Amino acid sequence: MASPGYGKQSAPGQLPPAADDFGHLPAREAYLASLINNLPDGAAMDVKTLAAYQPLFGQMAVRTALNRLSAAGHLRRVRERVNAERPQWVFRTYFSRTPRGDGWWNYFLATGEAPGASTDSSPDPPEERSATALPETAPPAPPATSPASPTSPAYAALASLGLADARLSLSAADCEALAPLAAEWLARGSTPAIFTAALTAGLPTPVHSPAAFTRRRLLDKMPPVRPRPDPPAVRIPECTGCRTPCRPHALLGGLCRACRSTRAPAPPPPRPGGLSAAAVRRHAARVRQAMGAGAVPRS
Repeated sequence: MASPGYGKQSAPGQLPPAADDFGHLPAREAYLASLINNLPDGAAMDVKTLAAYQPLFGQMAVRTALNRLSAAGHLRRVRERVNAERPQWVFRTYFSRTPRGDGWWNYFLATGEAPGASTDSSPDPPEERSATALPETAPPAPPATSPASPTSPAYAALASLGLADARLSLSAADCEALAPLAAEWLARGSTPAIFTAALTAGLPTPVHSPAAFTRRRLLDKMPPVRPRPDPPAVRIPECTGCRTPCRPHALLGGLCRACRSTRAPAPPPPRPGGLSAAAVRRHAARVRQAMGAGAVPRS
């Protein structure tokens, strides 16, 4: 097993297991894909570990096979930020028994969710969503109004109490004085409707001091502090071959341009003064004729 938080992670939305899950792959890739598929989540699946885990293939063969599994849509390597309070980057490999296209992987790595309920291996979600896989600068927040400002939500919530029940009609000075408490209610997740219902429920008759009564209820019925939701995970895809972090659109089949290049080297230029193809054929014919006569002519 890898260190906690690292290693293999199963991608969501896979088809049920079948005998021919990896029948479309060459023998070596199918063997390693079957091995990885049977590993539990959190298992180490780096090249060195996979080479030591089975007796058939060494590290170079495993590295090549992982690149081909990535190109076939079965895996992606990512760097993922976890622990919002003390940010930490972990390195994970997402594996899918069901092969997926680049569009599916980009959407999943950007959102953490499978794109829709379809099991199509090549969904095409909008490109704008895939670009969110890398952290981006958030727009500046608009300036907050003072809790005592007549245009603030807290002031408005207090001022509307008298409309819901005349026994809690407050003056402008009362609203300004109580606005910090009302603002705390709203900060803890209370909506204006919940705020009004909580403060006007079961009012006595008469309410001798609306301001004092409202302050007491604001304190006694203050809602609890709700835990902040965890920020969305930040995942940066890596090239399966060289582990270089890249933007999603720069990876095809999980490989960067350098790793997926399969162009053959250019043939060497002809030597100066070399014979043409026709001259070579004529010379070869003369050699064969001379060998048949028992002598080899000079070139």
